[in-house]
Amino acid sequence: MSKDPLQRYAESLQRTIEHNFNYLKEAVENFKGLCQIVTPEKRVPQDVIIDIRELYKEIRDRLTEIKAIQQVLQGKYRQYYRRDSIRDKSILEFGFLVKNLYSKVEYTLLQKQAIAHPQQSHSPKQEKRSFPSQWFHSKEHQVTLMRNLRILHELDYELPKSSETSEKREVLQGQKRHLTLFCLKGEPGVVETIHARLRLREHDLLERYSQDELHGLLTHLREVDPEEVERIFQRLIQHEEFSELRCLLMFVNNPALLESQLMERIRETLQGMEKGEVKTLKI
Repeated sequence: MSKDPLQRYAESLQRTIEHNFNYLKEAVENFKGLCQIVTPEKRVPQDVIIDIRELYKEIRDRLTEIKAIQQVLQGKYRQYYRRDSIRDKSILEFGFLVKNLYSKVEYTLLQKQAIAHPQQSHSPKQEKRSFPSQWFHSKEHQVTLMRNLRILHELDYELPKSSETSEKREVLQGQKRHLTLFCLKGEPGVVETIHARLRLREHDLLERYSQDELHGLLTHLREVDPEEVERIFQRLIQHEEFSELRCLLMFVNNPALLESQLMERIRETLQGMEKGEVKTLKI
C-alpha cells in the first residue's frame, strides 16, 4: 500500500535534515581545526583563509537549509513530523560555535591587516540573499529547490502500478541528472491563464512570482537533452493565446552555479528578449 504523498514528502525532508546533520558533525570539527591555525602571532597561509571562508559558507548554507525545512515541516506537514530534540540542540550549538569561531578569525585578520596597512579602512561585507530565496517567494519552494539540487541522485517518482496513462520515467544509474529553472513573462491575464493550465510532475514546482511572471522548476530524473526541453516550451508558446510570452530556461546541476548575481543576469536577459521567444541562459 503506497503512502500518502504528503507523508512521503515529509519523510524525505526529514532524511535531508539527517543527511545535513551528519555532514555538519564532521565539517564543524574540520572548521575548528582550521580556525585554530589563525592567531595574531603566526603568518596564516592564504589557502587556509580561503578554506575557512568556503567551509563557513557551506556550513551556514546547510544550517539555513535545515532551519527552512524545519519551518516547512512544522507547518503543512506537522502531523508527520517527528522532532529529535537532541539533534536539534546539537544543530543550534553548531550554529553558535561556528559563528563565534568565524568572528574571531575575521577579527584577528582585521587586526593583522590594520597593523600591516594602517591607512586602510575596512567595512564588513553585506551577506547576499541565496539564489533559492530569490527565485521563489514560497519558503516551501525554496526548500525544495535547495534540497532537490543537493540530493538529485536520490530522488525518484512513485508511479501507480499497472498505469497505462502515466509516462514511465526510469532512473538510470550513472547518468547525469539536472534541474531546469524556467521563467514565463508576459501580460498578467496571459500569465494567469497559463498558470492555471500547466500541469507538472511530483518533484516539479510552479509559482506565480509576480503579476506578469511565473517561476518554475523541472527536476529531471534521467538524462535529458536541453534542446528537447526547449522544444517543449516552444510548442507551448506557439499557441495563439500564449504567443506574446517570453520564456527563459536555465539548466543546472551544481549548486555553486546558483550565485546571487544570477538574478541580475536573468533580469537583463528577459528585458532584451522578444515576445514569443524561448531562450536558454548558460550558467
